Amino acid sequence: MNIGIPKEIKIEEHRVAIPPSGAREFVRRGHSVYVERDAGLSSGFSDNEYMGAGAVIVDTAAGLWAKSEMILKVKEPQASEYGFLRPDLILFTYLHLAADEALALAMLESGVTGIAYETVEDSQGRLPLLEPMSEVAGRMAAQVVSHYLERHQGGRGMLMGGVPGVTPAHVVILGAGTVGSSAAKIALGMGARVTLLDINLDRLRYLDDVLAGKLTTLYSNSINISRAIQTADALIGSVLITGARAPMLVTRDMLPSMPNGSIIVDVAVDQGGCVETTRPTTHSDPTFVIDGVLHYGVTNMPGAVPRTSSLALANATLPYAMKLADRGGADALRADPALQKGLNTAGGRCTHPAVAETLDLEYAPAELALDSLMVDAVFAL
Repeated sequence: MNIGIPKEIKIEEHRVAIPPSGAREFVRRGHSVYVERDAGLSSGFSDNEYMGAGAVIVDTAAGLWAKSEMILKVKEPQASEYGFLRPDLILFTYLHLAADEALALAMLESGVTGIAYETVEDSQGRLPLLEPMSEVAGRMAAQVVSHYLERHQGGRGMLMGGVPGVTPAHVVILGAGTVGSSAAKIALGMGARVTLLDINLDRLRYLDDVLAGKLTTLYSNSINISRAIQTADALIGSVLITGARAPMLVTRDMLPSMPNGSIIVDVAVDQGGCVETTRPTTHSDPTFVIDGVLHYGVTNMPGAVPRTSSLALANATLPYAMKLADRGGADALRADPALQKGLNTAGGRCTHPAVAETLDLEYAPAELALDSLMVDAVFAL
């Protein structure tokens, strides 16, 4: 299979889908790898390293997409890339379609087979391709909080861990999944007082046990959230519903109850955000203020640490990408239930129920869409 690795063009996105070591694995198994010039440069991977791994460097994005049967990306296609989508192409990347109707419609119109990292789900209900970036984003969230609590950054002028005789910062975290638990560990390590809310009591019990009771756990409901944020120096939003928009847990009218100079880091912004006043921001212009509360809504937080993030992402995605390359899209999807759950679009059909429901699109089960792809392939022959 011809595999393409384009240069990411989303603003301030520095990650790359596959490092040279991953390219070498594809080549070793008989596949051709095309890499857009300088695609890995911001992650510390030179074109020479890719060429040394057996990849071919392509000068333009158009040339790369045209040569490729499968495109491996990090972030969703941008508007200028919509024209590269086509029916005989597999696109394997983060998509977050529930929060991007324009992209969803463009993919459906193109007929591309779109497989989303964030909806690949294993038999235990885990999201193995979302997890590594969730770990990065969660750990970064605590660092971001610490930075923006400084007075000259617009915060309350607080040290996360305080000092003897002075209360540490109170960090409230909504969601006890990978992002939330990662954020809690780092915040606790920095000495903060942490309150973690979730609707999964088993998860709260587990974290209370492994973190030796160092944090406060609360069942997540509107009353407990409202009370917790009244004393929060920082709020980290980390809730997720696979494939769907994030639930709105902090409403506009709750915001004035938060202390002046507190900070909201809404990691769920990729899926629409769990705070009503959140909007997407960028690394170069990351924050804005509403009612005296600083908001941080960067949609690609792991892009700030691209080398770590690119390596961590490829560790998780490479085995699935290899299945697609070795077996072909339709066969690999049929053979792997986890990968099949990642299928969001195929043959002009929306194949993920949460995406279809959120965007009010007609839903087609993956099996039906795959049958259609097989029929189209036969007629194409």
